[in-house]
Amino acid sequence: MRITVIRTGGFGGLTRRATLDTAGRHDAAEVAALADRALREGLSEAPMGVPDGFHYELSVEDGTRGTAHFADPKLTEAQSSLVRKVLKEGA
Repeated sequence: MRITVIRTGGFGGLTRRATLDTAGRHDAAEVAALADRALREGLSEAPMGVPDGFHYELSVEDGTRGTAHFADPKLTEAQSSLVRKVLKEGA
């Protein structure tokens, strides 16, 4: 499974993108479950956020996965955890 997070906005208006491939990871099942929850809790279109807040686009590639959008300050626990993991550990 390949999980991509694109974070845009913020005070500086910079874009950050990272992709995490779960193949061969010891926590692949846990990350996949987190990605499934984050997708289900996301929106099909980019929501309105707050001024200088971040907007996120989450894409999961593995069979019939999809794309979801969310924005600060309304990230769910699953979305927040997944974004942190992908931006920290992804390439």
